[in-house]
Amino acid sequence: MTQSVATPTGAFSRNPTSGEIIKHYPFASADQLESALQQTAEAFSRWKNSALPARTALLISIAAGLRKNANALAEMMTLEMGKPISQGLAEVEKSASLCEWYAEHGPAMLDPEPTLVPDNKAWVNYLPLGPVLSVMPWNFPVWQVMRGAVPIILAGNSYLLKPAPNVMGCAWLLQEIISAAGAPAGLFAVINADNAAVATSIQDARIAAITVTGSVRAGAAIAAMAGAALKKCVMELGGSDAFIVLADADLDAAVKGAIAGRFVNNGQICIAAKRILVEAPVLAAFTEKFVAAVKALKIGDPRETATYIGPMARYDLREELHQQVQATLAEGATLLLGGEKIAGEGNYYAPTVLTNVKAGMTSFTQELFGPVASLIEVQDAAEAIRLANDSEFGLGGSLWSRDIEKARKLALQIYTGGVFINSPSFSDPRVPIGGVKKSGFGRELSHFGLREFTNPQTLWIEQP
Repeated sequence: MTQSVATPTGAFSRNPTSGEIIKHYPFASADQLESALQQTAEAFSRWKNSALPARTALLISIAAGLRKNANALAEMMTLEMGKPISQGLAEVEKSASLCEWYAEHGPAMLDPEPTLVPDNKAWVNYLPLGPVLSVMPWNFPVWQVMRGAVPIILAGNSYLLKPAPNVMGCAWLLQEIISAAGAPAGLFAVINADNAAVATSIQDARIAAITVTGSVRAGAAIAAMAGAALKKCVMELGGSDAFIVLADADLDAAVKGAIAGRFVNNGQICIAAKRILVEAPVLAAFTEKFVAAVKALKIGDPRETATYIGPMARYDLREELHQQVQATLAEGATLLLGGEKIAGEGNYYAPTVLTNVKAGMTSFTQELFGPVASLIEVQDAAEAIRLANDSEFGLGGSLWSRDIEKARKLALQIYTGGVFINSPSFSDPRVPIGGVKKSGFGRELSHFGLREFTNPQTLWIEQP
């Protein structure tokens, strides 16, 4: 099997289960890019003046469209990036619920906000900012797109999506669904842009802001261009989240959380339990339970509902992951399970558990984007916090303890965008998601995400 091939005129997407070419997607021509930019600008000029009830009605219609096409969307995700079908259906439902949540709660978040200036002299209006260019990854081709697009559109902006080349089918299907729901032409548009076209779009005066979810390398490059163009951007980038298990934790619950936090979506999640730090007194017991649970995960055809582990999205990603595992073992870690590419068709990698992982090793310092868990022994909570913060990333993290008050105090010492006590990390429209350090800046979801791409306009009123 050969890896996905990019050409000057486009890209080939491959079925990660079989290696077969799905489709060739030509990159947009200069004329097509110009048309997309003009269309999204014209859509914004109209949509920014729309009433909030019209915007929320569109979101409700989109939610219905997502549910109506749930099977088609889930099947497309399975075909293009190997997501197990049951997880794909859950992703579509989560996206539909997101639309409904913002339709219900979003308008109040956009209401003019009073200030501390006496006599109601000063208010803050949250006004639309303009067309937003969105550069999105392949790992959650519906949820990642919708969690950005929904608040952006509700705020009165238009949304131009540049998806990853291997999930173009998902992107075009989303565009069809949103258009059929009643979205004006250009409000939600898709463009298959190469790097040069992305740069052109960022520099174009019609694009007001940029949002990116992806790698540190891609985020840094786009942020530099956005900075040069003096444009607002939000970056949700890589992560190497710590999953801390204290000696007083409920080990059965912690193991269940670690399985979900590390192996959902075949481990291809930014906000995932990549470094599992366990206090020494319970390390042996946790390890035994955890390895048994990993062994029980069903690996197979992602089209089957019982499958939990499908193929990795791309051949090159599996190769990179295997190299990282081998490097960690060469540095002194111990292999408890997996550590190999599964023979046969497809980009399958055996669910892997490494132990005796130390600070400075490859799986500790780098982001492992696949079904590999690293177990790290710590002597106490203080060492767990120190090692959790010993990372260039700062996206999320988990902390497991029966002593909630102690856990709350420890969570304040963890330098990340989010900490989940007795739960794996996840995204939810009611709370913001985003990171610090090389995990990026800015926030998505909740009122923070809704207001990221608005103009907070001060309105000061003096009575005559």
